[in-house]
Amino acid sequence: MEQASLSVVSSQALTTLFGVCDQHVRKLRTALGVKITARDGCVQIEGEGPAVAQATAVLEQLQALASRHGTIEPEDVLRVLGSVQEGEPSPEAVPIEVFKAGKKIRPKTPGQARYVDAIRGHDVVFCCGPAGTGKTYLAVATAIAALRRDRVKKIVLVRPAVEAGESLGFLPGDLQAKINPYLRPLMDAVRDMIDHEALKRYTDEEVIEVIPLAYMRGRTLNEAFIILDEAQNTTVAQMKMFLTRMGMGSKIVVSGDITQIDLPHKSRSGLVDALQRLDGIEGIATVKLTRADIVRHPLVQRIVNAYDESQPRRSTGPALRRRDG
Repeated sequence: MEQASLSVVSSQALTTLFGVCDQHVRKLRTALGVKITARDGCVQIEGEGPAVAQATAVLEQLQALASRHGTIEPEDVLRVLGSVQEGEPSPEAVPIEVFKAGKKIRPKTPGQARYVDAIRGHDVVFCCGPAGTGKTYLAVATAIAALRRDRVKKIVLVRPAVEAGESLGFLPGDLQAKINPYLRPLMDAVRDMIDHEALKRYTDEEVIEVIPLAYMRGRTLNEAFIILDEAQNTTVAQMKMFLTRMGMGSKIVVSGDITQIDLPHKSRSGLVDALQRLDGIEGIATVKLTRADIVRHPLVQRIVNAYDESQPRRSTGPALRRRDG
């Protein structure tokens, strides 16, 4: 067992560092298996050597963050903890400003921060990762921020209407009613970031469109932020069609989970194909999120782990890497 200590300048600084009801240090205790206590203006860390070193590094970074911003958010703890565990520098999580009053969205992990940086710095971004890593949510938030700053004039949210073990034919209603359930996850993200009246106005004026992939054929979109969600369920031809809709001043984000392909067995995923075919092209970035970036309920990460460890994976091609243009 080893020990380390960290000086804290005031009781208020200590309260900020520990969080309400010690929520921040509880995360560190659980993740690293260390004992963290406060006494006489010092934070005491006790545990195994490597874990103590990591906990000390996290607390030092959080203390510096609190001195700059006056507060520490729960997602800051997760982000800094993740960066220390991965041995990477912790990127500053610049908030994403959306339309809903008082709401700012921050990347919660180093991987998410890299994803947002890639979107801001590239015209085409591919992002792959498991459920709960924020692939869609962060892309939508960045799109809304771009609309808010008049950097684009339109947001187009797209999904392939691919059946995941269910039949469209048995769903009630006309074709649009059958398709709407596939598009609902995109609208859920939008509704979380735009007030109801503003969203109604934007959708009525088609400033924000949520459409099936098939409806993209024949269009050219200028000054638009275009997001393709669940892209692992596109065919090669569909992916080519989608990417070539990009007009002047537009930005494209393509997200998906290549372990969850619902295409017929012999069909090649357009996402897997594009990652290989477009590798090395200037202006295109690829970001891979992992189970460490899952930010839903803690059980989601355990569920993903259980399925990944117990089931054979479908072949998805070579490992991904980020490429900056």
